[in-house]
Amino acid sequence: MTETVLVAYGSTNGSTAEIAEHIGEVLTKEGLTVDVRSAATVVGLGPYDAVVLGGGLYAGRWHRDARRFARRHGKALAQRPVWLFSSGPLDPSASERDIPPTPGVRRIADRTDARGHITFGGRLEGDVKGRMARMIVNSGKGGDFRDFAQIAAWAAEVAQDLSVRPPSP
Repeated sequence: MTETVLVAYGSTNGSTAEIAEHIGEVLTKEGLTVDVRSAATVVGLGPYDAVVLGGGLYAGRWHRDARRFARRHGKALAQRPVWLFSSGPLDPSASERDIPPTPGVRRIADRTDARGHITFGGRLEGDVKGRMARMIVNSGKGGDFRDFAQIAAWAAEVAQDLSVRPPSP
């Protein structure tokens, strides 16, 4: 089994960070060594055998830190198992059906030869950063649409995939 997994994320208001932490907890319970970090703080991928990279979706684009991480570490990502996740729909749609990656995330998946992608529901509530985010919350269209059972099931699938595949060199 792959020993050390990086779960990196780009998050503005904390929802995607909480999803990443939950993924990290599940992977740890499955016997992996996990490091959950903001994508902006990761300097190199040398210590990691696999990567899970996630970003919040804002107006159909992945969070800037996740995009920059993928660009900055593209060659290293292509040399190890990679899974991607997005978070963002502010409705139950992500729990009801598979939502394909946005075009930008699809390009990242293709460049990194990602083994999978999933879109989870997002959370936008309380005192949020950003004018548009505040407008959404103030209009009553915010809320918490994350499905932690779905997130845990997906993370367990990632762990299972790692347990049956030899680590990349």
